Amino acid sequence: MKTYKVAVIKGDGIGPEIIDEAIKVLDAVSTNEDFSLKYEEALMGGCAYDLTGDPLPQETIDIARDSDAVLFGAIGGEKWDNLPRDKRPETGLLKLRSTLELYANFRPVKVYDELVDASSLKPEIVKGVDLLVVRELTGGIYFGQPREKGETKAYNTMVYTKDEIVRIAKQAFEAAKLRRNKVCSVDKANVLEVSQLWRETVEEVAKDYPDVALTHMYVDNAAMQLVRDPKQFDVILTGNIFGDILSDEASMISGSIGLLPSSSVGGEVGLYEPIHGSAPDIAGQGIANPIATIASASMMLRFAFGETKAADRIDKAIEDFLAEGYRTKDLASFGAKEVCSTTEVGSIIADKVCKI
Repeated sequence: MKTYKVAVIKGDGIGPEIIDEAIKVLDAVSTNEDFSLKYEEALMGGCAYDLTGDPLPQETIDIARDSDAVLFGAIGGEKWDNLPRDKRPETGLLKLRSTLELYANFRPVKVYDELVDASSLKPEIVKGVDLLVVRELTGGIYFGQPREKGETKAYNTMVYTKDEIVRIAKQAFEAAKLRRNKVCSVDKANVLEVSQLWRETVEEVAKDYPDVALTHMYVDNAAMQLVRDPKQFDVILTGNIFGDILSDEASMISGSIGLLPSSSVGGEVGLYEPIHGSAPDIAGQGIANPIATIASASMMLRFAFGETKAADRIDKAIEDFLAEGYRTKDLASFGAKEVCSTTEVGSIIADKVCKI
């Protein structure tokens, strides 16, 4: 029996609650497939700062590097907002991404038929939406130097090298080959030199993928088009800050940010997490939606371990859960036959996984 080592970073706010439910589902599916999972917990975020004075202790980096994948919940909260930047929870996450060389972030956006009314857009606009945002994760303005904040002036630097653009573009084109063979590269090449290099480089990479159609779109237009006609998109390729914004916008097409998973890859160890934050305002109330985290665990099985059958079981269990009218509080107004707590969601989906 194969055994996979999983570094578990629960984090802050609702992080521990949603991770516990994902582990519940993972344990259920592993008992029905020919593999086992060995978990090792590690600290990151505000909880890590409170205990160690560091939002990303070296021990956590070591545990992550020694694992086959990292399953992560969420970090941050108002409690730590006034800390120096190098001590804030978000800095720990940025450092982990950089240290593990997780340069490619995949954020799938799928609208479940049962939840077309949950979207703020008209059902005929969102029904059938199935797109993937491929976001460059370790470059761009979040990491560029120099950067400084003064009393009357502050600045950040957006930097991309050609090699950084090539490697993320290849990830997007390879993903498109497994989908509908379309890549839309999003930039701001009409005003930014860094985007001009981005566009030129993506076009060069596209020559190696003649079966994949490439289009370009300015980021402001892309933001509008995601609302106007999201079904036009297959794979959206973009940089760090644009991808951060557009993927959050796209998440609301689905009806709830609590539904959408993500994976960050590129180095030897990938990181799998829901795209939402730590939601400290609802922590401990048992109302957080763990589906995005459970779906992230499915992505981990599929892409980190190659356990396709197990991942298919989880994905089908989530679909059945929604089809049968189970909802979390954030989706209670949309076809709910039964509103479930966080732990009930995990238990029901785990039970379904065993019966598929």
